[in-house]
Amino acid sequence: MKVGVLTSGGDSPGMNACLRAIVRVGISRGLSIFGMHGGLQGLLDRSIFELTARDVSNIVHRGGTFLTTGRSAEFRTEEGQKKAARILTDEEFDGLLALGGNGTMQAMTKLCKLWDGLIIGLPGTIDNDIQGTDYTIGFDTAVNNAVNAIDKIRDTAQAFDRTFLIEVMGRDSGHIAVHVGISCGAEAIAVPETPTDLNEIATIIKEGRARGKTFAFIIVAEGDEEGDARTIAKKLSDATGENCRVSVLGYIQRGGNPTQFDRILGTKLGAYAVECLKKGISGVMVGEMGGELVLTQFEDTWSSQKGLDLWLLGLVDELSI
Repeated sequence: MKVGVLTSGGDSPGMNACLRAIVRVGISRGLSIFGMHGGLQGLLDRSIFELTARDVSNIVHRGGTFLTTGRSAEFRTEEGQKKAARILTDEEFDGLLALGGNGTMQAMTKLCKLWDGLIIGLPGTIDNDIQGTDYTIGFDTAVNNAVNAIDKIRDTAQAFDRTFLIEVMGRDSGHIAVHVGISCGAEAIAVPETPTDLNEIATIIKEGRARGKTFAFIIVAEGDEEGDARTIAKKLSDATGENCRVSVLGYIQRGGNPTQFDRILGTKLGAYAVECLKKGISGVMVGEMGGELVLTQFEDTWSSQKGLDLWLLGLVDELSI
């Protein structure tokens, strides 16, 4: 059984642990595993090479993806999708494993309609915005990266009695913002999924000062409807009379060594994907929900928005008094 594997879209910590499991468990169970360099474009360019157990040595602790990744404008076209199907057929592949975010799952949905081989997706994205898994590979590390950075910013906020607006990644999802905000003791969290009331946040800041608070953190998800952290900071500065400061954490959240959680999750899902391929399963993404390994049809992973933990978000006001 000849199986291709690629990573697509944004990189996320834990991808290498997942690839290591795919290669080694796959080989041990009689599969021939071939990597595709550069994601979907690598498939279209036939940048394909066989992987051995030694090729994935000493990568479990590394961030990023040793296969490299990217986004393919060519694959977004119907002709590009047909070309990918032809290449998989010409190269005599029996299966394809694709590790990435909801854009990757949408791409696999289209490819399933054009190619008769087995296709399984694996959720690799820091955004945690894919249905069919409690957590995506890379989310835990991204949250920890942000928390570690904010703990350092705290020293300056405390030293200067400042209000900081800290922007975290997540695209159109507020999952990172909620987990980071609760972990850092934020006074408020602005996310795309719920309305952001800047007057209310200004009141929280002023009332906190009146109660003796010397500094404040406001966590802003990059997709918030009120704008980015700089835009919101200007409005809050006008409303509070303070010079609110901004820190945009950016790509630091996607880099670095994966946490043990992401290494374990990547390993489990990589091994489970191999097991599913051996059983002839196709058109699904592997995930973990409630501690159980599960399968979700591709279209169901991206056709609706994954909800936030609104109970957790609702605790912010009480925790910040």
